[in-house]
Amino acid sequence: MGKALGDVLGLAAGVAVSPLPVVAIILVLATPRGRPNGLLFAAGWMLGLSALGAVMLVIGGSSSASTNKQPATWVGALHLALGVLLLLFGAQLWRKRPANASEARLPKWMAAIDRFTPVKIFGLGTALAAANAKNAPLTIAAGASISSSGLPIGQQIVTLALFVIIASLGVLAPLAVLLLMGERAKSMLGSWKDWAALHNIAIMAVLFFVLGLKLLGNGIGDLTA
Repeated sequence: MGKALGDVLGLAAGVAVSPLPVVAIILVLATPRGRPNGLLFAAGWMLGLSALGAVMLVIGGSSSASTNKQPATWVGALHLALGVLLLLFGAQLWRKRPANASEARLPKWMAAIDRFTPVKIFGLGTALAAANAKNAPLTIAAGASISSSGLPIGQQIVTLALFVIIASLGVLAPLAVLLLMGERAKSMLGSWKDWAALHNIAIMAVLFFVLGLKLLGNGIGDLTA
């Protein structure tokens, strides 16, 4: 199980470093029902990652590892395709980045978060985890790696759970700060939000490139093993 977890740690870290979801949960925490709304957002986020990863475990099944203990061919091909996809997304983001970070703009829906119902907040967390252009490919790749590890299903589930926890650290950190510090956390969280909003596009573009290259390398290694 240690090897399988080691294979997905980098992917989990890539999901955890997600500026836009961090900004979103900080805005959620600033709503009148900040704490319960923040818990709902985090629960939705973790459910989105878990569901996407579980789908890949089901698709892969216990037979996805080849007989010589190397990853199945489809896993290598998937890693390769996802790597190319992330590189393309990274190039597109880099071209569209503002010349001045101060010109960066957040999505318009963020201005309406304070009017979101609990159901919408839960759904927002789920969508930012499972339907995000960076997080979805990384979670799919992680699920494929786990399913091809040859581990018993119980250990696969534990590995996926650890992946989800690590991948959720970026979103859980603001929530933990608020729960531990109360009102004193507001200025700190505000600074985090401002910084993440300013540098969101540049950070995401770099992450797309780095993680895309990682998946390309994994795919080539899988296919030539």
